Amino acid sequence: MKKQVFNPYLPSWEYIPDGEPHVFGDRIYIYGSHDSFNGMTYCMNDYVCWSAPVTDLSDWRYEGVIYKGEQDPNFNVYPKPDFMPKHMLYAPDVTKGPDGRFYLYYAFDFCGVISAAVSDVPQGPYEYYGDVHHKDGTVYGKKEDDEFPFDPGVLTDDDGRVWLYSGFGSVEIGKMAGSHVTATGCDCIELEQDMITIKTEPVKLIPGTVNGKGTPFEGHEFYEASSIRKFDGIYYFIYSSMLSHELAYAFSKEGPNKGFVYGGALHSNGNIGYKGNQKAQMYWGNNHGSVERINGKFYVFGHRQTNYHEFSRQGVAEEIHRDENGRFEMAEMTSCGLNGKPLEGTGTYGANIACVLYAKEGACKITEIKDKTKHPAFTQTGEDRMSDPDQYICNLNDGTVTGFRYFDLHSPSEISVCMKTSADGVMEVYTDLQGKETAHIQVKASDDRTVFSAEMKPVQGVHALYFIWCSKGTADFFSFTLQ
Repeated sequence: MKKQVFNPYLPSWEYIPDGEPHVFGDRIYIYGSHDSFNGMTYCMNDYVCWSAPVTDLSDWRYEGVIYKGEQDPNFNVYPKPDFMPKHMLYAPDVTKGPDGRFYLYYAFDFCGVISAAVSDVPQGPYEYYGDVHHKDGTVYGKKEDDEFPFDPGVLTDDDGRVWLYSGFGSVEIGKMAGSHVTATGCDCIELEQDMITIKTEPVKLIPGTVNGKGTPFEGHEFYEASSIRKFDGIYYFIYSSMLSHELAYAFSKEGPNKGFVYGGALHSNGNIGYKGNQKAQMYWGNNHGSVERINGKFYVFGHRQTNYHEFSRQGVAEEIHRDENGRFEMAEMTSCGLNGKPLEGTGTYGANIACVLYAKEGACKITEIKDKTKHPAFTQTGEDRMSDPDQYICNLNDGTVTGFRYFDLHSPSEISVCMKTSADGVMEVYTDLQGKETAHIQVKASDDRTVFSAEMKPVQGVHALYFIWCSKGTADFFSFTLQ
């Protein structure tokens, strides 16, 4: 690595959820939706792409806008809900087709149509290609018994056959959208070599919320976010379960459309379920992502929630381990993510890389926060933009816990915090929330960002750092420094 990399792994002004990581050649490409800071709904911006060398996951390059909704000839044809200013490009996926070109599959919000765009290079730009349709030309999703097409995932298999995956898990939302949703799991469809004509009728891959009870998937049934991978002859179907915060997977050694069994959880943006933990350590919400093998290691990509709603989500990633039987272990949420090792034990770190954040009364689903004044959140100044990163944590109340995992500490002698506070207080620092205090930082009320320091007890080895704000007032937390 040329430099350290954190979570989120892209600049803090960038909001790319639903990340589909794909290695093409010697680079890893991220395709996802594109939220807006403080957006009014999901996916308000055009598709963009970021990429990095597979040998240096700290060196991300902005590839630019790769596709705009207006390029689709039906952009102004499909009916649009009144609350939406325009049709939004929801979660996409990309595959390299048998012809060597790259195909981007997407769907507009709840229009119930999956379309494709094509490019000669993975980073685009992409041009509209067509809608996925039946052999008679009827657009998939428009026949009476067609399931609602949503969140496409796509695989070009080693034999050149092309497989499309799609599904949605809410009958109620389906009715609101005027779509046919049975919530009986994900559909798998083989496509013709033209990449958009349905070759075989859909088959159910794994059960959904309606038919999962009594199966190994119970409690982790398919809800949305279809994604497909193949590693060493094993097919992996990654999806967002009915728990919302959780990415789970199923796997098959029989084929891309059959024999899938439940594998387990991969990632939770509340860190719920990791090593049995059932207490949310972060304000959570929907999750969408996948797994990719990069330079010999496996990584799971998901997203986190910011700004008190689900409309400004950011990509996060963690290294994930696979055993000798091809089974993945669930990843822990960390601040070091793609770094490949703990963060250095000296230096200044932005508070926005926290992987633990909750108020005294705990964390909850971000959309269930009723009083923002009592809960912290990741936010930034100004409007949505593509420069000048200044993300921070706002609204720390008495007892708020902010945590960062992990650092390779070599007895730093001093720790300081940069904060703005409405009242005097203390920032307590711990390496273990059940252990003894490591530092005790006295903080004075301030109208602007101010740095406060304290001695730090000797600490050696790999540790987390947890900060607990103790005060009658609120605070904004910008950064901390170890020296």
